[in-house]
Amino acid sequence: MPNTATPRIHLGPNPDAALIRGIERGGGVLAPLDDAEAVVWAQGPDTFPAELPDSVRWVQLPSAGVEPWISAGIVDTDRAWTSAAGAYAGNVAEHGVLLLLAGVRALTEQVRATSWRKAEFDPQVGTLRGARVAIVGCGGIGRAMIPLLAAFGADVLAVTRSGTPVPGASETLPADRTSEIWSRADHFVIAAPATSATAHLVDEAALAQMKSTAWIVNVARGSLIDTEGLVRALRAGSIGGAALDVTDPEPLPDGHPLWTLPNAIITPHVANPATGLTGLLADHVATNVERFAAGAPLLAPIDPARGY
Repeated sequence: MPNTATPRIHLGPNPDAALIRGIERGGGVLAPLDDAEAVVWAQGPDTFPAELPDSVRWVQLPSAGVEPWISAGIVDTDRAWTSAAGAYAGNVAEHGVLLLLAGVRALTEQVRATSWRKAEFDPQVGTLRGARVAIVGCGGIGRAMIPLLAAFGADVLAVTRSGTPVPGASETLPADRTSEIWSRADHFVIAAPATSATAHLVDEAALAQMKSTAWIVNVARGSLIDTEGLVRALRAGSIGGAALDVTDPEPLPDGHPLWTLPNAIITPHVANPATGLTGLLADHVATNVERFAAGAPLLAPIDPARGY
């Protein structure tokens, strides 16, 4: 990407103090859309301009998951596009570990209990010490989880698209060997992008290979897990449980069995709370504006062909 000394950045659809500071920290200046070299967008695809001027060479999107942008036909090949992948990794990693601990420590029924049931609950309480946790889609979120899990004495088996070794993981497998992990790990964290290739990545065949004590945490997208198959496994007790911050369908309807199954934990897509989004995004924007100005590779480039 060519060098731009002081890039002209359009911020839309509305002004935001944190993002303005991020653009300025990166060395950019605010500009109207028709005079911009780059666009930083802070809302969803439904508010995005129908057309961009030819002068725009880079667009920064506000979310880590970009499937709605791609399915809407907005992401093109005429310019560079970047997501917010990695910007929110620390927040989501913290929530993911919380969900895993809640499952392994059998908190689901304990927090609902209204009487002292020690004899019942005591045998259900497990530990992460000595456990092997497979992180499927071990990108920014997964890498942020590794030191947190290590602090509890857990070992990490990472799965990435390429299989390039992930620092801190005891082993890394390429995505085409994902089927090997279901019988090898004690617990699973799903953090992969949602694409046609990853739909129902966790299906009934995968669930059938898991240990009866295994917990599945999903902090990615609900479509990665076959919900009906998961409900059947939870009802049968063939796995330990599932802790989901994302669901399919989403929002999860009232009355859905996942709300009341004793081995299911649901949080309403709050791993990355809206209250802190723009501050974290602003740091990401500042780095990318600086890189854009220097002609350096941008963080979190989107490949429309891959869907992320």
